[in-house]
Amino acid sequence: MPERDYPVKIQEVFEAKTVSCIDDEGSRYLYDFGQNASGIIQIQVKGKRGDTIRFIPAELIKENREAEQNASGAPFYFLYVLKGKGVETWTPAFTYYGFRYVEVEGAVPDTVSGFNNLPEIVNLKLLHTRNSAPRTGNFHTSFALFNQINSLILWAINSNLQSVVTDCPHREKLGWLEQTHLMGGSIHYNYDVYHLYCKLIDDMIYAQTPQGLVPDIAPEYTEFTGGFRDSPEWGSASVILPWLVYQWYGDITPIEKAWEMMIRYVNYLQENSENHILYHGLGDWYDLGPDMPGFAQLTPAALTAIAFYYYDIILLSRMAGILGKNDQVKTCEILAKKVKEAFNEKFFDRVSKVYATGSQTAMSIPLVLGLVEENDREAVFDNLVDSIHASNNALTAGDIGFHFLVKALQEGEAGNLLFDMNARDDVPGYGYQLKKGATALTESWAALERVSNNHLMLGHIMEWFYSGLAGISQTEKSIAYKDIMIEPQIIDSIDSVSADFESPYGTIVSQWQKKDNGILLQVSIPVNTNTVIVLPAGEKNDIREGGKLIQDVEGLEILEKRDGKVFVKAGSGEYKFFVEQSSTR
Repeated sequence: MPERDYPVKIQEVFEAKTVSCIDDEGSRYLYDFGQNASGIIQIQVKGKRGDTIRFIPAELIKENREAEQNASGAPFYFLYVLKGKGVETWTPAFTYYGFRYVEVEGAVPDTVSGFNNLPEIVNLKLLHTRNSAPRTGNFHTSFALFNQINSLILWAINSNLQSVVTDCPHREKLGWLEQTHLMGGSIHYNYDVYHLYCKLIDDMIYAQTPQGLVPDIAPEYTEFTGGFRDSPEWGSASVILPWLVYQWYGDITPIEKAWEMMIRYVNYLQENSENHILYHGLGDWYDLGPDMPGFAQLTPAALTAIAFYYYDIILLSRMAGILGKNDQVKTCEILAKKVKEAFNEKFFDRVSKVYATGSQTAMSIPLVLGLVEENDREAVFDNLVDSIHASNNALTAGDIGFHFLVKALQEGEAGNLLFDMNARDDVPGYGYQLKKGATALTESWAALERVSNNHLMLGHIMEWFYSGLAGISQTEKSIAYKDIMIEPQIIDSIDSVSADFESPYGTIVSQWQKKDNGILLQVSIPVNTNTVIVLPAGEKNDIREGGKLIQDVEGLEILEKRDGKVFVKAGSGEYKFFVEQSSTR
């Protein structure tokens, strides 16, 4: 099958920020490039023929400032043997690593004198390599920590966007599938991943076993054991990705191509269930519990497994409707009803309105995936919020659950709580990682040195930056951003937010800023689209566009007013809305 994705290329070049000697003999030096990233080295050296230099890349360093590879795959190094003809330039091929530092053995910088017996380093650079997919989004806010968090997550995306979506750019470089959908929105707001995600769907089709299992990694370069091959939260990417590609880009082809794979995978889950209950899988991987991170500690693995099984059936029903497979729609609806009943029977306490252990993951996933009955939603959400407050707003959800925690709080309009949970550095989380010196998202909330420090999971808040803070999304029934939704969440402690996103129809821009007497929202909508703009205004607030009351502006239509919001229909163009309020600071 031909490669249709964008090639991996050199995307950025980093010069060393500092160069320091790390031994008494003066023959070992540490180059610090200031950024943990995927890439290769480029060297310029001179010396005698046969001189040999060792280059050891690493994302961390030891206390003695030597390269530390224990958590990133060791040994990994380059040996260069000089030709002895002037300045020699070399770059490795067919390999890459994740690193910030390079330890050099057997050579000295050309600025150091007194070592005529050793070759000289004229220059050493970090060449950052990644998938050359075009950039689609940008985000910025007045709250500096969130800009740092956005950069932290973006560098994990950059480093793991290769020919597959990898987990880390060093020890494994494997396509663990849960991140493709849980981090899918965050990736999609930043890069055009149509070709890459179509390729991932092909990888899963090829990796599916005769029994219908879609393994946790694709391509399946190795068959894992010990529970690391068959986890519904991972394998469900086989159903979720075709749906996401259709939603994001409007292409039905991946659904048609993947239909047999999706049917076989859902059948596989059904056959391995007991009365619609699944008991296998990794669960909420790397949640923050009392023990070292790994398998789920705070949430039953069965809860996340069954929830994804249910979601697969729901998506299969929707895609069956799109393809005109009406018999399959009915079959899925019947099965989904049975799974939902079994899920609630097993995990929901109808008196306390608590799911399972009441963890952040256990409460969020049912809310987001539609497993909570409508008359229980408010109580379940209130219990979720109360439990977060009771834990001093510290996060505990892991790789699987944090995605849903963010969505549950966004959908429940608890943006200020989501802000409070993440605008801190005193407990494990994004700020904590930055405080420890991380420059890319780490595998664990606590930035543990024993695991990867450049990892594509746990970055789900980035999607909220675009869809929540900036408010750029599409309506529930929209495909490929034909019907746009602009609904920014105005946070008490943030003064301004701006974001742009390149949709299939063109660039969408949303920028808001607090003024002394109100809120200014500037919006740009591409042609051939429809938009609903949701403004934070009560019955008595004046709303103006370009100085005029919105009811007097041609092309704008007030659809409704409810819950302290005004819903305005708008066509393509640029708008400047001002919502007059008594005080916004």
